[in-house]
Amino acid sequence: MAKQVSSSVMLTNKNYLAEAKTRNHFLTIDEPVSAGGDDNGPTPVEYLLTALGSCVAITLRMYAERKGWDVGKIKVNVTQKEELTTEGIRKSLVEDISFEKEVTSKQREKLVEIAGKCPVAKMIKSETKITSILN
Repeated sequence: MAKQVSSSVMLTNKNYLAEAKTRNHFLTIDEPVSAGGDDNGPTPVEYLLTALGSCVAITLRMYAERKGWDVGKIKVNVTQKEELTTEGIRKSLVEDISFEKEVTSKQREKLVEIAGKCPVAKMIKSETKITSILN
């Protein structure tokens, strides 16, 4: 049986304010005032960066626990970078990962590898097929 995760998003009649529901959780999405929104919540890109950072942190915690490594708190800052190239604007993501406790260079090497294996990172890096259906 295929695993299915879903989220439902409804754009309100107020500028770019959107409300989302996933499982039993409600989220607010908006654009900053400078982009025509009312800044009532994170932007879709900010949610994507948050999803990636949290997925990396959780994946690293799970791995460290299986290995018996006490790394303390895990902090992941994800930044979207834009670079102007001859082909146009190229976007990339940078994950800045830090641990509260000391980790060895061998652990660091393995943790960086594991960070790239979180489900959200794999989804972003691969060609995820998106099918749009209009009702």
